[in-house]
Amino acid sequence: MNQIKVIAFDADDTLWVNEPYFRETEDKFCDMMEDFLPHHSVARGLLETEIKNLALYGYGIKSMTLSMIEAAIQISDKTVGLEAIERIIQFGKEMLQKPIELLDGVEEVLQALQGKYRLVMATKGDLLDQERKLIKSGLVDYFHHIEIVSEKKEPNYQKLIQHLDIPPQEFLMIGNSLKSDIMPVLNLGGHAFHVPYHTTWAYEKVDHTIEHPNFQQLASIKEALQYL
Repeated sequence: MNQIKVIAFDADDTLWVNEPYFRETEDKFCDMMEDFLPHHSVARGLLETEIKNLALYGYGIKSMTLSMIEAAIQISDKTVGLEAIERIIQFGKEMLQKPIELLDGVEEVLQALQGKYRLVMATKGDLLDQERKLIKSGLVDYFHHIEIVSEKKEPNYQKLIQHLDIPPQEFLMIGNSLKSDIMPVLNLGGHAFHVPYHTTWAYEKVDHTIEHPNFQQLASIKEALQYL
């Protein structure tokens, strides 16, 4: 840990609440479509549509809204009414207006680390929405650099590390997704702390455990201070 110079934080479900709002909206969508298919079948159809559309729409609320509309058309065999489409659009607008709820210990950790390390926010998703959430969170002044990307894979982290002008071993990523926050950084030779969140999107789940000398599993974000 003595070689760490830059600490990057994921945003959604690491700094603030995010995924529960998506699951809440998914439940409302499934309830709305139960005249056509059971809840679990609608959920599966929506997930398949979302994954198929990632390459076109990326991540975030707008992407989910478009996928809900497409899934509704498919599930209903093109019989879904305009009223249902309007409701789906309203679901998306309601999500975009959700308050920002910081997770426990986040500001305490940022305050303790600011000045000792360069702090970075590294997240993926819709640029406009992520910028809005960051401003509303009140955390923007803690960060030396903000990185909002369409995807979080090894090339994206490699570009970020090069931009920061450090070798990978001086970079630490803290996040809730093993798939997006942890594994790509470890593969590049960086360090990673995993802080699990109680709700994870099915697409982000990883079945296997990680054993790596640069990896730490934390019970909470506050536990990071024991290592830094």
